[in-house]
Amino acid sequence: MKSIKSSVLSLGMALACLSACTTGTDSITTQSGLDPAAFDTIINNKEVKLYVLKNSNGMEVCITNFGGRVVSLVVPDKNGKPTDVVLGYDNIAQYADTINSPSDFGSSVGRYANRINKGKFIVGGKTVQLPTNNFGHCLHGGPSGWMYQVYSATQPNDSILQLSIVSPDGDNGFPGTVKATATYKLLSNNTLDIVFEATTDKETVVNMTNHSYFNLNGDPSKEGMDMVLYVNADNYTPADSTYMTTGEIKSVGGTPMDFRKPHAIDETINDTTFDQIKNASGYDHNWCLNTYKDGKGDDTTVAASLYSPKTGIFLEMFTNEPGVQVYTGNFQGTGVSCKHGIKYPKHVSVCLESQKYPDSPNKTQWPSPYLKPGEKYYSHVAYKFSIK
Repeated sequence: MKSIKSSVLSLGMALACLSACTTGTDSITTQSGLDPAAFDTIINNKEVKLYVLKNSNGMEVCITNFGGRVVSLVVPDKNGKPTDVVLGYDNIAQYADTINSPSDFGSSVGRYANRINKGKFIVGGKTVQLPTNNFGHCLHGGPSGWMYQVYSATQPNDSILQLSIVSPDGDNGFPGTVKATATYKLLSNNTLDIVFEATTDKETVVNMTNHSYFNLNGDPSKEGMDMVLYVNADNYTPADSTYMTTGEIKSVGGTPMDFRKPHAIDETINDTTFDQIKNASGYDHNWCLNTYKDGKGDDTTVAASLYSPKTGIFLEMFTNEPGVQVYTGNFQGTGVSCKHGIKYPKHVSVCLESQKYPDSPNKTQWPSPYLKPGEKYYSHVAYKFSIK
């Protein structure tokens, strides 16, 4: 999904972050080559750090509590070589600078992931107006959504990290004080397991997701559409030229949206005779998962998968959510130097974002994103890595 290009933090704050990063204490680099000191700073009077999860198989996940972002994710390839398979930056200054290096890399998105039409929805008979920060719509909770906020962090051991955030009533226009958590667990079977939970004191909408950009090829300096994608979905939700869902649900059959049989993405991504691909310059769409039936999602069955023939790395996604947004990095290729100085090209990566369907608050026929006092929001997504 397109990165937000709105200013959240002042340039002065970004420079303050940069100063803090360059004066941090010496530290041992992570397996992915990150310097944890480059993430030590204070933003909005809150401490920011890099947290490292590990397991006995050589898997490592680095997460910053600024935006709940997965900064690196290292798994062994078919030859046992440690391979970082997500995009990102290697310092907090770039994550915080929404003017020169805007991104949603690896973030825990909230209060509402994806788009809400014209930033409007109805709660208790009253229309709520949110900021419109993307093609006239509200994207990822607005210009200062949770990906640009500092989560409180608790790390009880080297395989679990819990991040928490309190979003006040009126935050980016959303009603209700929401208390939310994102719990990351690195399992022994090379699975990054993420649980999002939330409560509210007023009726509101919640739709959280992880926004990691996956490149399983081991070289994010090159386009990655030779990766093989599978999506367990018979239908998808078409979008217009502003990336807004039309309200329709259509069959993937006979279209470039059909990934029920795994195939390389570059076999169909350039088919501009299909208006959905032409409008999005690739894939940036929600698929209606077959794993969700009768109001319940089966998070034990594969919802989507991604495979690199080059490295042999195989990623399977599981979720209890009704949809997955597949985004193919259509807005990459900005020329910005990212992690380890690499400038990511267009179509370098794939996002697999578990979610309620986009604009669900305004489409009552779809699974509801509404959350009331006394209820608990629960969303689960797991990314399991292996060699194929």
